[in-house]
Amino acid sequence: MFQRESDHCLGSHKYGKMGLMKTTLEIPDKVFRRAKSKAAEQGIPLRQFVTEAVEQKLRELPSSGEKPWMKHIGKLKDLHKETERIDKIIEETFETIDEEMWK
Repeated sequence: MFQRESDHCLGSHKYGKMGLMKTTLEIPDKVFRRAKSKAAEQGIPLRQFVTEAVEQKLRELPSSGEKPWMKHIGKLKDLHKETERIDKIIEETFETIDEEMWK
């Protein structure tokens, strides 16, 4: 699954050809030690382990066209009648003139 460095350079990006990117990450010590241990168990460098983990997480995320909040649309449709009932009560209440208030 891990691509060779030369494979990374073959891809194109909107900013031109992209190769490897060096970066600094701050992760909790416990997570770092677990990741380093798992990478060693698999016989791969930590760099490869982290790259594969990030790639896996990115595959699990919804594509940019999907909006995570959209899955909640329509969940309250069974409250539509109750909302109409409440709106009617509010409208009727505000339609009523309190004559005492206008004296």
